[in-house]
Amino acid sequence: MIDAHAHLTDERFAADLDEVMARASSAGVVRILTCGEDVGSSERAVDLARRYPSIRAAVGIHPHRAPSCDDAAIARLRELARDPRVVAIGEIGMDLSGRSAPQATQREAFAAQLFLAAELGLPVVVHVRDAGDAARKVIDEAAPVTGQLHCYSEGADEVPLWLARRFLLSFSGTATYPSALGVAAAARAVPIDRLLVETDAPYLAPQPHRGRRNEPAYVVLTLQHLAGLRGEPAEELAGAVSGNAAGLFGVRWS
Repeated sequence: MIDAHAHLTDERFAADLDEVMARASSAGVVRILTCGEDVGSSERAVDLARRYPSIRAAVGIHPHRAPSCDDAAIARLRELARDPRVVAIGEIGMDLSGRSAPQATQREAFAAQLFLAAELGLPVVVHVRDAGDAARKVIDEAAPVTGQLHCYSEGADEVPLWLARRFLLSFSGTATYPSALGVAAAARAVPIDRLLVETDAPYLAPQPHRGRRNEPAYVVLTLQHLAGLRGEPAEELAGAVSGNAAGLFGVRWS
């Protein structure tokens, strides 16, 4: 089993990360992708991947931090991405919820990092919130890339639009929430070979732990819920998403 997206550099893991990792291992989680949100957290993500054999890192600048994406930041991300434990550029993307950076600044940062990923031959880890059309427009106008659309929250009607752009769709604990009917419908619509499962830890814990800190061990609960939604055996789905992650993130993932 894999956790295709987490933020283990978050301060909420500072006191007990060894225990968190031990619980993940006991739950059968063999690989975790921890993602940067700016240069500093990207540096820490790489450090964690060096400390823990089961962790891989993505390096990037989140749309909330888009104003920090200048030439020096891109150069530092390029340097960090040389580490063999870095498997993607991310978390990058667009967020038009009204709580992020100005849209023009987000577009510039997103495009710059898409070009960086293409230059390095790496996939991307993309955040999209209330911004599907805008994000796809940037992707279409920038360099051709593939990647993960993390914590999928768009409706089922947008699934084909992302599949056509060679993205894998990743579902978090929000898929387990009784009110998340659109996310559940989208999870049923994604082909098994284009599906990933994540925690987004420490955020978005699945229903049994909702409102508390999320952690990689809980990805198993989300996977079990998705298997029920899709009418597939949990073991089959776990094997599929693990293979999908390996196919997306390449030889550095293994």
